[in-house]
Amino acid sequence: MARVTLQTIADRLGVSRATVSYAFSRPDQLSDGLRRRIMEVADELGYGGPNPTARSLRLGRAGALGLLFSETLPYAFADPYAIGFFQGIATAAEDAGVGLLILPLPHGDRRSDTVRDAVVDAFCVVSLPDGHPALAEVFARKVPVVVVDEPYVPGHPFLGIDEPAAGALAARHLLDLGHRRIGVAMVGLHDDGHTGWAGVDRQHGSVFEAMRRRRSGYQQACEEAGLDWGDVPFFEVARNSREAGRKAGHALLGREPRPTAILTNTDVLALGVLDAAADLGLAVPADLSVVGFSDSAAEEAGLTTIRQAKQQIGEAAGRLLLSPPSDAPERTIFPHDLIVRGSTAPPPA
Repeated sequence: MARVTLQTIADRLGVSRATVSYAFSRPDQLSDGLRRRIMEVADELGYGGPNPTARSLRLGRAGALGLLFSETLPYAFADPYAIGFFQGIATAAEDAGVGLLILPLPHGDRRSDTVRDAVVDAFCVVSLPDGHPALAEVFARKVPVVVVDEPYVPGHPFLGIDEPAAGALAARHLLDLGHRRIGVAMVGLHDDGHTGWAGVDRQHGSVFEAMRRRRSGYQQACEEAGLDWGDVPFFEVARNSREAGRKAGHALLGREPRPTAILTNTDVLALGVLDAAADLGLAVPADLSVVGFSDSAAEEAGLTTIRQAKQQIGEAAGRLLLSPPSDAPERTIFPHDLIVRGSTAPPPA
């Protein structure tokens, strides 16, 4: 039987989720008649109200979750993967009647006062680099903490995917098609603003654990197929943008011999590589195959990619923070899938 949520009640009554939430958390905002109708439907569906642990949090303390991530706010509300994750954690927060405080830490921002001054009851940490001072401040607060994607911190719940396996799956798809001249375009290895070619030492020294592990999956699959990873052209970009992907695409496709396939670690970069191919008059997939990652805004472009359960991960992180069970696993690994579309094919003869 499907779980009854605030949205279930909202759909039954034809009102917003926020309106239903007010019936439980801020009844003075609704007319008596509307609140009575909401409570009648809730009773009919067997919904007993928001999570009691979350309710006590809200009434006795700050009543908000802190979402800490390594990007700017404008980026967060434009990036397809971030939007999906935000939707998931916002759903969990709203169902429980608590707020969500977004705390951005753009690349290179090493401040910790953002965390120290945040009036929240728990933290969701998303994709911070190794050793970021804000992490120490988060743990010093002695509140519930969940980490998503990176870095893994023993003793604290972690949610993510099997990054090496996902990277290997993407690379193996191209290798199985027959590609041996493969290039890589990646973002999220370092937070020093570098854009350009990245040798093996710089790749291994990545400060972002998830991308370091994803890249290791690419390398493993290529080496298993007999390729020398040191010969694989690897272009690093500082920002996850379509224009950055275009720049990486031009750099990779300007090499001789030209790659017949390019791996990217985000769909946004992959779309930029497709732009570069179009600039050069190359047909995809006849002349060039391209693989993205996360299945965000990829279907319309016909992009082969690795699908992540971004919204489900966000919702699970929120629910874990709001009512953390005593037996919660330290690591929760979500599934990933290869979605094959029209951007990949065997290499040209």
